[in-house]
Amino acid sequence: MLKENIKQLRKSKGLSQEELAIKLNVVRQTISKWEQGLSVPDSEMLVSIAEVLETPVSTLLGENISEAKVDDLKAISEKLEIINLQLLKRNDARRKMIHCILISLCAIIMIIFISLFLLNSPYFNWDYNNPENVVLGVAFHSFEWLFIRIAPIIFIVSIVGIVLTRKKV
Repeated sequence: MLKENIKQLRKSKGLSQEELAIKLNVVRQTISKWEQGLSVPDSEMLVSIAEVLETPVSTLLGENISEAKVDDLKAISEKLEIINLQLLKRNDARRKMIHCILISLCAIIMIIFISLFLLNSPYFNWDYNNPENVVLGVAFHSFEWLFIRIAPIIFIVSIVGIVLTRKKV
C-alpha cells in the first residue's frame, strides 16, 4: 500500500523521483526502493514525505480520509511499529548473514594457512627445467607470497567484523 501511494501521489503532483529525492534530501535510488517496496521510510521521513506531497500520513499508509479513525496518531503509530519490526527482522537477517560470511572467511584463511604450513613450500624442491613445473611453481609461489602478506590483514578485519556483528545479549 505505502509503495503504491507514494508513487501515485508523487506522479499526481507531477514530480519525478529525482525531484522528490531533492526535496527530501535523499538520493533518487531511495525513492525508487520505497516505490518498489524494497525498503520503507522511517517515521520522520514519512512525515516529511507527507508534507512534500501535501497529504496526511494516514493517506500514505493506505487509509482514506473518510475512513480516518478518531485516534489517527494511535493508528499511525501501530502501522509504523509494524513497519519498524519488519525492518528490524530484515536488518537482523542481514547481520546474521554477514556474521556467517565473516566466520567462513576466517575459517578458509586458517585452512589455507595450515595447508601452506604443512606443505612446507614444496615449490622449492621442484625441477624448474621442466616448463610445466616452472609455470606451476611460479603460480604457487605468487599465490603463497600474496596470501601470506594479505591474509593476516583480511583475517584481522574479519575478526573485528565478527565482533561488531555478533548479537548483543
